[in-house]
Amino acid sequence: MRTVFLSWRTFLAGILVLLNCGLSAAQEMVADFGREGAGQDLVLRSTTDIAIFGPVVETFLQAHPDVRLRYEQWGSNELYRLSRQDCRSDEAGADIVISSAVHQMVQLVNEACAAGYRSRLTDQLPGALRWRDELWGITREPAVMVYNRDLVPAGDIPRTRFDLLDLLRPSDTRYAGRVATYDIEESGLGYLFAFADAQEASTFGALQESFGRTRAISTCCSADIIRGVAEGQYLIAYNVLGSYAQGYQQQDERIGIVLPSDYTLVLSRALMIPKQARRKPLAEAFLDFLLSPEGTLALRTALLISPLLEAEDGNEGEGLSSTALRPIGLSPALMVALDGLTRETFLRRWRATFP
Repeated sequence: MRTVFLSWRTFLAGILVLLNCGLSAAQEMVADFGREGAGQDLVLRSTTDIAIFGPVVETFLQAHPDVRLRYEQWGSNELYRLSRQDCRSDEAGADIVISSAVHQMVQLVNEACAAGYRSRLTDQLPGALRWRDELWGITREPAVMVYNRDLVPAGDIPRTRFDLLDLLRPSDTRYAGRVATYDIEESGLGYLFAFADAQEASTFGALQESFGRTRAISTCCSADIIRGVAEGQYLIAYNVLGSYAQGYQQQDERIGIVLPSDYTLVLSRALMIPKQARRKPLAEAFLDFLLSPEGTLALRTALLISPLLEAEDGNEGEGLSSTALRPIGLSPALMVALDGLTRETFLRRWRATFP
């Protein structure tokens, strides 16, 4: 098996960045994969945690021993700003960009920031996961509710958004101040999920009112929210990524996972090859790897193609009906979420909920 080199200097630099909250535009973490002195360098910028996506990179490098890959982990909003800046200045930055905030990725493609590519494997993708042969959906992850199995009674486990509303309705609810969700101003993914909810559900306004009245917590990020539920800081978390939740659950049985049966949003992280990429053929090879059987297996193993969508194995409740799945497709419709007036109006309402 190929040995993977992790640059501890850059790893420690990433830790220091995290400790300095003032450097919000810097990487969250950086790691180098592959041997030093490899003939080709590839730069991947992604919102996916290195610990989760790293094994997928390792599998790719087994077939490319002459490649050294630099993995930069970014917050979604910062990655979007940097990618736009590189595009507008025509500077070579990343060779590959992968983001969970797919509305931002669609906007980048619309602004002519992406290189086109077609192959047998990209052509096999469903239309909803391929846009203009410049953006591709590579994962399949549900937005779930998580709860603390030790602290939430079985009768209180919310199976739907209506159940969650019922828990928050009493004036003396024990869940006041104990429900968490994304801070949608800080998290591009959180904004996308909230905006999709507003378009999808009649319950969204009621949820906002209930969150505000019961002092729900909006915070960042998936791992922190899920850890907070496991440790009892929160009892329930709403709209977090199922891939992260299931990965945490495998190490901590206090985490319970629910795919809401009224509907469950399904995210496919989007991959783009910037038009200024220096290693386009290698970036294309990486994309084809992710879409190949070997790459699909690596993504499944990393839980980025979620087994929760096939069956809720190991979780309470029956498998989710396919009619309850709401995939977020890659299309120009997503750009509505980034319209200046629409976004400001939406955020103003959200700030009223979470002052």
